[in-house]
Amino acid sequence: MKRRAQIAYIHDLVMTALSFAIALYLRLGDRIYLHVDEYLWIGAALMTAIGAVVYWFSGLYRGIWRYASIRDLTAIARAASLTVLIFVVVMFLWTRLEFLPRSIPIINWFVLMALLGGPRLAYRLYRDRQLGISGSDSPQKSVPVLLVGAGDGAEFFIRGLSRSATRPYRVVGIISERPDRVGQQIHGVRIVGSTDDVERVLANLSRSNNTPHRLILTKEGFDGAVVRRIFDVASAHGMTVARIPKITDLRSGSADRIETRPIDVADLLGRPQTPLDRAAMKQLIAGNRILVTGAGGSIGSELIRQIADLEPTAVCLVDSSEYNLYEIDQELGTAAPQIDRRAVLADVRDAMRVDACFEAFRPEIVFHAAALKHVPLVEANTCEGVLTNVFGTVNVADACRAHGVRVMVQISTDKAVNPTSIMGMTKRVAEQYCQALDIDDVHGNATQIVTVRFGNVLGSTGSVIPLFQRQLASGGPLTVTHPEMTRYFMTVREAVELVLMASATAASLDIENGRIFVLDMGEPVRIMDLAEQMIRLAGYEPGKDVKIEISGLRPGEKLFEEIFHGEETLVPAGVPGLLLAAPRSTAIDRLRTDLEKLRDTCVANDPVGARKLLVEIVPESRAADENGSDDHQRVRQAAGNS
Repeated sequence: MKRRAQIAYIHDLVMTALSFAIALYLRLGDRIYLHVDEYLWIGAALMTAIGAVVYWFSGLYRGIWRYASIRDLTAIARAASLTVLIFVVVMFLWTRLEFLPRSIPIINWFVLMALLGGPRLAYRLYRDRQLGISGSDSPQKSVPVLLVGAGDGAEFFIRGLSRSATRPYRVVGIISERPDRVGQQIHGVRIVGSTDDVERVLANLSRSNNTPHRLILTKEGFDGAVVRRIFDVASAHGMTVARIPKITDLRSGSADRIETRPIDVADLLGRPQTPLDRAAMKQLIAGNRILVTGAGGSIGSELIRQIADLEPTAVCLVDSSEYNLYEIDQELGTAAPQIDRRAVLADVRDAMRVDACFEAFRPEIVFHAAALKHVPLVEANTCEGVLTNVFGTVNVADACRAHGVRVMVQISTDKAVNPTSIMGMTKRVAEQYCQALDIDDVHGNATQIVTVRFGNVLGSTGSVIPLFQRQLASGGPLTVTHPEMTRYFMTVREAVELVLMASATAASLDIENGRIFVLDMGEPVRIMDLAEQMIRLAGYEPGKDVKIEISGLRPGEKLFEEIFHGEETLVPAGVPGLLLAAPRSTAIDRLRTDLEKLRDTCVANDPVGARKLLVEIVPESRAADENGSDDHQRVRQAAGNS
């Protein structure tokens, strides 16, 4: 036992002996001197001896007095109760309690609780120095800050700040997401407003000479729209925005240093975490053999990471990139060495190679994430896009049926809705084939095919975020193709979690074949606003320090992405974060005939013919093909109305 723990132990034993004397005095008053030999010395010695044993084994000395909490109080109550109970039993066996007043044990319990817990609480209050938390006693050099979020994070931050020797921040107020909390306090710091009226709060604080220099987010799951609004207001007032570390980093016993970190793009675009049924996800994966195509890509690699936590029997990693395959194979081997894994270098366009892979591994669940997804590159390489996105999917889906795969999950994109690009059309054809094959499954095949559609993923290769980051690193300018362009965003982790949730839902519920799961992407983000906010995040002024250039729409690019087609009827999926669309199916035999023509055209390297056939197979793409884009017309119409 360490020295401080020994001192605490001795303190508790002295308090235990004293508690019996005080309890006896409270019961007998001035008559206590008549019973010194009869009760006091024997009772106090016995109570102390019992307490010495109970306290030693109760874990009272693992905590730190400075961080005494409700948990410590509970441990004290448990130890005090056990000590008094054992004392009563021993005294009953020894004296039948003939000479001890019956109320003494009850009085003794309350006194013992006060003597054990009181000094701990007093010491913590002294060290916390709570009178200086909210204002006047803070050092003048402290940075005035306004906390955003009136929850556990704010409470931990203020409490940790009160214990800090340097006090780098002075909290001038708290903003809550809930208006009904305005006027309440956390450790003496007043909740001065809600996230809907940040401008008014800042104006009021300025008038009272409490203008904050920084806004600090104290909650992990803030809606991206709220963070963007707060960030814009802060930037307009010359303030910075930061966030505290996770609550786990501010737990009791952590260092006294209170540090914040800058917000990043994920904070601006993030959304509240959707509650997920982890048990259903584990039931889908656990004990099964899982195969993932495109395993080295941004979606495929995250799928591998999350699948590894759900106890699969074996995992097969399939990718055409040697480097990407090597990286994810090494990562999986380090993170989950107990999982039987196979790394297969293969191109999904090679039907024989895909079939051989399925024959050797015998997967039970397949996630098909392999695709060419960069819109301008696929636009310039039409036949390559078709062979990978369409016929790669055909090869995987056919192999799933041929080898008795239980569930195949096809990863799709919002660009497949009313597509204006080759990439979008190829992904829509892949959706059509999977839907038609899934509907055809009702005639006897056991493979269930689940199609999951979502939008842009933060940080994925070829997306706008890494592009802006590279342009910022080189000093700009940032290039935006159109000032009115918007996109849906979600983090790769959330996207994959919802993919797994959709797969588990489809596998566990009686859902009509051919339906498409669509991830609820929230509100679209204006790319021009995103560019300006990323410049401010880097500490620069948009248009002054770093310019933004309008480069014009690229071939096949849309202004406004959609996640549903007008003819896709929405039905409840029964799971938060997931939407379900009724199928727009094509007969499998007719589709196969069209695909044979498309394959021959691409093998002959005829991109013009391939484009014409894609438009025939995906008729909703014709309007965009003829008019440049449905989105162009919407912008022109909006401009005319204004």
